[in-house]
Amino acid sequence: MILQRYYQPEIERMSYDEMKAIQDGRLSEQVAHVYKNVAYYRKLMDDKGVAPEDVKSTEDLRKLPFLTKDDLRDAYPYGLLAVPLHDAVRIQSTSGTTGRRVVAFYTQEDINLWSECCARAIVAAGGTSDDVVQVCYGYGLFTGGPGLDGGSHKVGSLTLPMSSGNTERQIQFMCDLETTILCCTPSYAAYIGETVDEMGARDKLKLKAGIFGAEAWSEEMRRGIEAKLGLKAHDIYGLTEISGPGVSFECCEQTGLHVNEDHFIAEIIDPATGEVLPYGEKGELVFTSITKKAFPLLRYRTRDICVLTRESCSCGRTLVKMSRLMGRTDDMLIIRGVNVFPSQIETVLISSGFQANYQLIVDRVNFSDTLEVRVELTPDMFSDTVRKLEDRGRELRDKLKSMLGLYAKVTLAEPKSIARSEGKAVRVIDKRKI
Repeated sequence: MILQRYYQPEIERMSYDEMKAIQDGRLSEQVAHVYKNVAYYRKLMDDKGVAPEDVKSTEDLRKLPFLTKDDLRDAYPYGLLAVPLHDAVRIQSTSGTTGRRVVAFYTQEDINLWSECCARAIVAAGGTSDDVVQVCYGYGLFTGGPGLDGGSHKVGSLTLPMSSGNTERQIQFMCDLETTILCCTPSYAAYIGETVDEMGARDKLKLKAGIFGAEAWSEEMRRGIEAKLGLKAHDIYGLTEISGPGVSFECCEQTGLHVNEDHFIAEIIDPATGEVLPYGEKGELVFTSITKKAFPLLRYRTRDICVLTRESCSCGRTLVKMSRLMGRTDDMLIIRGVNVFPSQIETVLISSGFQANYQLIVDRVNFSDTLEVRVELTPDMFSDTVRKLEDRGRELRDKLKSMLGLYAKVTLAEPKSIARSEGKAVRVIDKRKI
């Protein structure tokens, strides 16, 4: 039996009624703060006929307008800043490559609270002050590195601020300093696992846990990483617009992510209508930040698809849980009228014995959509006869047809011929002019 540990047990195990009272009070204060200090949001509320005094509890959340990434771009750079500039001590920014970048501001207290959220995630993964935490998320404007770095310091762990890249050096430090907790994207964790095998270093690893996020990944990919690195892989969720990693985190049960709901109120809505859906219904995740002061977003549409549940967790935490991501409303591919999520294809690939390095190439030929799935062969597969490779390709096509309901061209690529990623993996190449 695993001993459960908590970073802030008085909060993580709080009763629903106590948490609800905290949320109601903080939400009311936050709405007043935003209305007073953010002209952009004040106009949105005025246009909808909502005044701060109309929002007294979480039941009143649905009265407020939504915010989207378009709003953040329109208000760039200072239009959503809710404190005097001299009170802000840091910005972070999204890694998007189209349109205006999104920047988020932090006061020192915002950073402290963010670090506490990440500390909860590290402790939930088994972290203590005796651990060595290797942070291989990117630093700089990306929130991954600074977030887990701050959480590790809060816990009191020895922190290796490695950032991403130079994988052989990462593994050398991992072995020499006996890293016990690895923090990075799941795709980079899979790449580290491949490189560990090439270096013959698996027996030198002391890893016990991994905290992986910043991109969607399947349960099959999780098990593959766990097998390669000999650790327990925990999901973590966050987004720059809200704070960064640590909005929610997975405990040792690996059955969903606990939302730090003393800081963030989560809703699930119908992405088409905006209607709030009950617990257990799948829809788009919406967050309201109730403690962040420099850049507090109310009802921010994440575009992530998941489910919220109030079912009890054997870890003892009472925080609401969100399922692992089931896709995104904006990353979802519509191919010949069929909704396709990359995670569906990844599940088929890994369950068929392929590695998690793949690319989806979507095009339009003679007014008809085409889908090509490029996936690497493992070294063992690559040594198969031509007949066996043809059989593998045919079997994979059939499984994809069964999963997706449409035909996909399968291209079996040589081992290591698809570019590896040290950050977020580029999985989809859409060549259509839509």
